[in-house]
Amino acid sequence: MQEMQLKYGCNPNQKPSRIFMKEGELPIEVLNGKPGYINLLDAFNGYQLVKELKKATGLPAATSFKHVSPAGAAVGLPLSDTLKKIYFVDDLELSPLACAYARARGADRMSSYGDFIALSDCCDKETAIMIQREVSDGVIAPDYTPEALEILKSKRKGTYNIIKIDPDYQPAPIETKEVYGITFEQGRNELDINEELLAEVVTDNKTLTAEQKRDLMISLITLKYTQSNSVCYVKDGQAIGIGAGQQSRIHCTRLAGTKADNWWLRQSPKVLGLQFVDGIRRADRDNAIDVYISDEYMDVLADGAWENIFKVKPEVFTKEEQKEWLSKNTDVALGSDAFFPFGDNIERAHKSGVSVIAQPGGSIRDDNVIETCNKYGIAMAFTGIRLFHH
Repeated sequence: MQEMQLKYGCNPNQKPSRIFMKEGELPIEVLNGKPGYINLLDAFNGYQLVKELKKATGLPAATSFKHVSPAGAAVGLPLSDTLKKIYFVDDLELSPLACAYARARGADRMSSYGDFIALSDCCDKETAIMIQREVSDGVIAPDYTPEALEILKSKRKGTYNIIKIDPDYQPAPIETKEVYGITFEQGRNELDINEELLAEVVTDNKTLTAEQKRDLMISLITLKYTQSNSVCYVKDGQAIGIGAGQQSRIHCTRLAGTKADNWWLRQSPKVLGLQFVDGIRRADRDNAIDVYISDEYMDVLADGAWENIFKVKPEVFTKEEQKEWLSKNTDVALGSDAFFPFGDNIERAHKSGVSVIAQPGGSIRDDNVIETCNKYGIAMAFTGIRLFHH
């Protein structure tokens, strides 16, 4: 098949719409459903991300994509009992690939709602069962086991988008796109992200462990497919906070840091102890947790809305208690798609437990940024490469 007609483009008024190859056949096969324009943008960007994560780490990888940026990305490391609980998968059997998707989906569950999933490996039964019960638009993978395919085809009343991609497909080295009728052309970003990019450590602290290097590579590969400006916090093999598409670097760092903080707060005894009413929908439960750890919870208590969500009225999670719990989050890795222009980014990163950083370097204020890292004992590598993605 050389082309595929689509219902419409980014919006219903944007017709006609299609994807096509100028030469050769499309490297995909739609096994179920009718993916749309944005679905396919998410699918192709997401698959590139997980393919590179697998190459860099040797582990199965998954990503949860929304509107052409990842909401989460991870490799298939085992889950602790706490992570199983906050990702709501403690009742499932977990393969390495299923662990990867649980991490990718669980990092920012609100943003992952209605995601498009990309998997580096053949989708197995365990991963399909997990996907089946989440609100999602579709999945792309190099293959599917017969059991997994049967499970996924039953999703969304039989309309779930399932795409199989040729893992050996190699795109042309030059890519083009049109904006306002004008054609843009550039070489594809084929930069290989590996440990060699982390060799230039410019801070007093020169130590990067194997695990920290792995997490920094995960961060950089995630940023390679995140709309810029972007910053990514990673811990234990998974992105825990992604700040995408912001006009200033500090807003990226703050946005991603807030998401990373929320991920850690969800592991606190107070959140783990919440008792939800029977039959609450998964999305409503996720929203309730987000409100509980926010300033809005006092308003919820005041108007009595908690009775529709919780069996027992939860105690307020005070700012002092949250601050104490957040201080326990350590050894977080941080990547940035371009240089940090000011030390304020490091100050904000430190608040979310960052101990290692990878960024291009090259700012006229590099000395200030390095000095701020040294103040907190943070190790920082200058990669010398920018990772803008638009």
